[in-house]
Amino acid sequence: MEILRVENLTKVYGKNSNKVVALDNVSFSVEKGEFVAIVGASGSGKSTLLHLIGGVDRPTSGKVYIDGQEIFTFDDDKLAIFRRRQIGLIYQFYNLIPILNVEENITLPLALDNREINKDSLNNMLKLLGLENRRTHLPNELSGGQQQRTSIGRALITNPALILADEPTGNLDTKASEEIVNLLKKSNKELKETIIMITHNLEIAKYADRIIKIEDGRIV
Repeated sequence: MEILRVENLTKVYGKNSNKVVALDNVSFSVEKGEFVAIVGASGSGKSTLLHLIGGVDRPTSGKVYIDGQEIFTFDDDKLAIFRRRQIGLIYQFYNLIPILNVEENITLPLALDNREINKDSLNNMLKLLGLENRRTHLPNELSGGQQQRTSIGRALITNPALILADEPTGNLDTKASEEIVNLLKKSNKELKETIIMITHNLEIAKYADRIIKIEDGRIV
């Protein structure tokens, strides 16, 4: 079952002599439950692609369908709600709220949506993340790997249609990187999450079911 379809996606910045084509007529699809890695050098367009899939930015032209819905037909408010409910975003630099503990950071998307927190689901999530003994710790009391696991929990807690991970191991040492990518793989297999991961690291990309390579804004 197709969960994501990208059609002729193009993103252009600037005009005339300052024109930069960051993404050039990109099309592909992802099946529900797939783990896909998108690889490319810095400036290849891979992060631009991820931001467009996640509705963080809008394209110059083209379409993105998530679970059958063309997301760029939504106005900004509806797109923000859709993104909060259906897309889990994981970034390189964690983006945790410093005054919230692990449990509060993980459940933040539910709180923002006025949704009830299921304690059993939360406890299972903390166990999956290996953070049962860190639930009341603040971000500055955690290692880099623990902070990234917290951000993964925040992305997973809403059971979204898509998990989008932008260089999730880019700020971690080798051991922590392996832990994080293994956790993503475990989430994919056990929770049946569909994951799209951006990385420049081919060794990390090999954990995925499929690798898409992008150069100069195009799939190659």
